[in-house]
Amino acid sequence: MTEKTQRLEIVTPERKVYSGDVRFVVVPGVEGELGFLPHHAPLVSALDIGVMRVQEENRTFKVAISGGFVEVRNNRVVVLARTAEREDEIDRERALAAKARAEERLKARTPDIDIVRAELALKRALARLKAVS
Repeated sequence: MTEKTQRLEIVTPERKVYSGDVRFVVVPGVEGELGFLPHHAPLVSALDIGVMRVQEENRTFKVAISGGFVEVRNNRVVVLARTAEREDEIDRERALAAKARAEERLKARTPDIDIVRAELALKRALARLKAVS
């Protein structure tokens, strides 16, 4: 790690999604995006469903996440997410199908449909699609 980088860890209950030194990280906080450069002040925040942007030395990539927490301290950013998928892991066709299913459920509005669950599924599908676009 150099003076211009910080350590980033992205972890879900199932696996470690990413671990490495990065220049800049942007996460979807529940009250808006949060960006972290090296030597950021300590912080803990809840995360929303959305897309993280990560800038390494020579490339930038995206990660679709569905909530969790971020902790920043000692030049280290730790993202504890419910789910996280790097853009190269996302199946675009599957995400499009999930989006269509969620939209159909919301459009039908039948009594047996859990509207909140359908809205969250749509939000997750849209985040996945945004990460691969």
